[in-house]
Amino acid sequence: MHLLDIVYNSIRAKASLIKIFFKDSQKDDEIILRVEDDGIGMDKETVEKVQDPFYTTRTTRDVGLGIPLLKEGALSCEGSFQLQSQENIGTMIEAKYLKSHLDTPPIGDLSETLVTLIQANENIDYLFHFETDDLSFDFDTKEIKELLDGVSIVEPDIIIWLKSYIKEGIGQ
Repeated sequence: MHLLDIVYNSIRAKASLIKIFFKDSQKDDEIILRVEDDGIGMDKETVEKVQDPFYTTRTTRDVGLGIPLLKEGALSCEGSFQLQSQENIGTMIEAKYLKSHLDTPPIGDLSETLVTLIQANENIDYLFHFETDDLSFDFDTKEIKELLDGVSIVEPDIIIWLKSYIKEGIGQ
């Protein structure tokens, strides 16, 4: 859910390219989630404000919990949190968790999450890198779109194939 929420922030920030890095390492005893985008970015004051749960740019509610919950979750699991942003350049958010910590959340269904994001706006490109101690998997929607040669990436048969391809690539 953290990944969905953070990437939806990138979508709202008008990103056209979103890079997602996910590392799950038993050897290093860490889980890392990093999202980088080329959206509108934020000034320094906004970077500080978005880490406060009682601040949001949305008009449908008075709180914004995505970034504060991600930050608190990572820090409470003996991890770390970084948020860097520049106006008109983009934003980078990284959360590291101690994998062995009792409260580290489960990874969840990454293939379903990625396909959900792709379906949200087929005009956004995603670079996804996943690694464990034993494998590495890269997924680039731009490359997939070129192979599809004009067929929409959100066609039902393509979505089914994408889920399967990603699941196989990350070993889920």
